[in-house]
Amino acid sequence: MSANGFHLAQLNVATLLAPLDDPRLAEFVANLDRVNALAEAAPGFIWRLKGEGNDATLLRPFGESVIVNMSVWQSVETLFDFVYRTSHALVMNMRRQWFAKPEGPYMALWWIAAGRLPTLEEAGERLARLTREGPSRAAFTFKQRFPAPEG
Repeated sequence: MSANGFHLAQLNVATLLAPLDDPRLAEFVANLDRVNALAEAAPGFIWRLKGEGNDATLLRPFGESVIVNMSVWQSVETLFDFVYRTSHALVMNMRRQWFAKPEGPYMALWWIAAGRLPTLEEAGERLARLTREGPSRAAFTFKQRFPAPEG
């Protein structure tokens, strides 16, 4: 069920420590299909960005070494449950083996009208705004959430 006719969009970015075909990223790459399938089967999942193939790893709108993940969920709670209460969390705990430690926000959440899909341009703007201004209704985090707009 959507929150007042809105769904939650999310973007997260990660700077690779090596190219995707490097042996140091083999475990990350080996888990992509499993984790993506887990997301698609999770309660509240609506959509995820895909490039060529079954993931978005070849899309590099924020730099050659930066990979993106973007998805839409019914609510903050359903996304939070997937991220932290499924086996996704085990893979996420290994992220420092594959990705550079972020210097600023690496994830942005925002509300979109139900039935609409976010664009990478919009997502980049939301992350930039979160970086510049901190959490707001326009772009927020799990730690500082904002409710869906009214109606």
